[in-house]
Amino acid sequence: MKPAPFDYVRPSTAAEAVGLLAEHGDDAKLLAGGQSLVPMLALRLASFATLVDIGRVPELGGIAVESGEVRIGATTTQATIERSAEVARAVPLLARATPLIGHFQIRSRGTLGGSLAHADPAAEYPAVALALDADFEVLTTGGTRVVPANEFFTGVWSTAVADDELLAAVRFPIWTGRCGFAVREFARRHGDFAIAGAALAVELGGDDRVARVGIGLFGLGSTPERGAPAEAAALGQPASELDADELGRLAVGELDSIPTDLHGSAEYRRRVGAAMVAAAWRDAIEEARR
Repeated sequence: MKPAPFDYVRPSTAAEAVGLLAEHGDDAKLLAGGQSLVPMLALRLASFATLVDIGRVPELGGIAVESGEVRIGATTTQATIERSAEVARAVPLLARATPLIGHFQIRSRGTLGGSLAHADPAAEYPAVALALDADFEVLTTGGTRVVPANEFFTGVWSTAVADDELLAAVRFPIWTGRCGFAVREFARRHGDFAIAGAALAVELGGDDRVARVGIGLFGLGSTPERGAPAEAAALGQPASELDADELGRLAVGELDSIPTDLHGSAEYRRRVGAAMVAAAWRDAIEEARR
């Protein structure tokens, strides 16, 4: 199939892009890497009167380390993130999640902002953003507002970004000290969306107690989820006294919107999710102790 007819515009600045969105309202759609949008248009699962291509707006791309955080422009490709030594050093969890996204052809065009704004609950980047308490810079006609990760994802394929706004950048805090990071997911084939997965970050104090922990879950709800009960149980406890399997069960135990589909029942996904949290916990703790 071919997409329905549309007008194509390519602004040269972010302000121009936001102005176009404000002008056209919900008849307009942003186009960055197009790895999610273009197939939907081609299959006529979605149609828009105007596509606003922001892929060549310089100010929306790039990676910068700034006072305890890494700021990544929304149009930065996943392949760029995958190759970045700065990201690997400062935000290891993001670097380790990236190779799990599709295949390298997808990552060469797909963007950080595109993945996050698309808000697929089975995607890796949203769970990483939740686990690390990232901040989202959203550009409006009146300036920039900052949305924390726990307020950004509002439903299946929906976010706090309004029709006349765009996601400009994401800021990831740099964790320091005795830290460990791990991403575990289960998928039928490499490159498929995960049936369930976990992105986990942990920091140990000098006494080997858990000083900080973040658990992001994907494939287990209508939005990416936070494994808050497991985080609360682990915080302040000696790492040696924590049972990884129990933490996995705690992380998914209170989730009430786990989907049932052709890949498995909700209970199956819950068991897989718990196993992914447990495996990620073991990996992260081992790294933190090293």
